[in-house]
Amino acid sequence: MKLDLLVIAAHPDDAEICVGGTMLRALDAGWKVGIVDVTRGEMGSRGTSEERDAETAAANRHLGLTLRRNLGLPDGRVVAGIEAREALARILREHAPQVVLAQHTDDLHPDHATSGRLAREAWYLSGLSKLAELDGGPAAARPRRFYHFMGHVPFEPTVVVDIGPVWQRKVELVRCYRSQLEPAHEGDRGQHFLFGADILARMETRARFFGERIGVRVGEPLLSLGPIPISDPLRLL
Repeated sequence: MKLDLLVIAAHPDDAEICVGGTMLRALDAGWKVGIVDVTRGEMGSRGTSEERDAETAAANRHLGLTLRRNLGLPDGRVVAGIEAREALARILREHAPQVVLAQHTDDLHPDHATSGRLAREAWYLSGLSKLAELDGGPAAARPRRFYHFMGHVPFEPTVVVDIGPVWQRKVELVRCYRSQLEPAHEGDRGQHFLFGADILARMETRARFFGERIGVRVGEPLLSLGPIPISDPLRLL
């Protein structure tokens, strides 16, 4: 099953929080969109594995994804090892997306940073013909474009996607992850553990800041590896 856009993220909810608007814009444009979660998020301070699985299923229904897969790496202990990166490269060859979005390699959460590096290495390996032959699966196919999306550490974006037309739907999508937004116990105020702000409020603050940079209400920042060609598929959004 071929994809137009594939998002690779460390934990269920990372893709929705960081680039949920871009995914919704792509889906509205008729693109086939998929997500690969690197872990199940089982080590999260809030929510059980079962709750997070149910929340991910609800988010999938909300989005209408073509594909969602999980690499099954251990949460909190993600390593960009040979087996993991070749498994991800195989997924890229199988589904041949035009565009890949992955976390930035500079992030305070080790899983985010490592997942970004894992995705970038797999993106490169997916285009190696001899490795594809050795794997015995689909032929080599490297996605045309690779972008990083922003996590805890800001960067100067190459592209900002206008998500104004889908903003309220993005908020509803992120609310599918109820266990991550509400207090888990007495003393937990439901805020982000590092920055002490409500997760939805932080998401809106960032979206408004980068939206203003391009003269729209809300936007999602992306970082390209190298110059952007005029023919870049994201321009269609």
